[in-house]
Amino acid sequence: MFDVAKTQYYTATSVDGFTADLDNSLDWLFEVDEGTDNPFGAFFSNVGAFAMGAATYEWVLKNDNVIDEPENWHEMYGDVPCWVFTHRDLPVVPDANVFMVSGDVKRVHEAMMVAAQGRNVWLAGGGDLVGEFADADLLDEIILAVAPAMLGSGTPLLPRRLTSQQMVLTNVAQMGQFAYLSYAVGSLAKLGRHLAADAISREHALR
Repeated sequence: MFDVAKTQYYTATSVDGFTADLDNSLDWLFEVDEGTDNPFGAFFSNVGAFAMGAATYEWVLKNDNVIDEPENWHEMYGDVPCWVFTHRDLPVVPDANVFMVSGDVKRVHEAMMVAAQGRNVWLAGGGDLVGEFADADLLDEIILAVAPAMLGSGTPLLPRRLTSQQMVLTNVAQMGQFAYLSYAVGSLAKLGRHLAADAISREHALR
């Protein structure tokens, strides 16, 4: 029943719910021991399309130098298509499958699902953009890599009110100093914890 593609928000966060500090820096995050088995590669292998906001894209442009060294983008994301939500003119990574868009997330989500060809859709952030998908009932799963850090302020993880009626915990794991928490959201959450976890695990097994 739930062997269809999911729309997932996978991100790292501080314990107090910030994805970047007030300077939009991730230096605090890169100091954390991630262990020897970072799960992002396995996660991204099931992604067929992804989206990010302008601030997230600009961070990648600056910190990974992908305009001058586009191979850095291709090493991370390959040819997986990316939609960047922006109201500004931003440079496009050379030879990358990047689309600049704005407006209704439902329309863009439909295009992403078609492009994903049965694979998952990843929302890379930021939280405001993910909130728009949540508002449109288009968010199926949240996967958090919680770092042992308190920032006090910064970029909010997801500035929306989602209660325990809208989210259920489906998995907990430790890798290095990160705690990985997975939550079913929306229609999956309504199944209840055990059924939602089973639906997600069966979907993974089919890939």
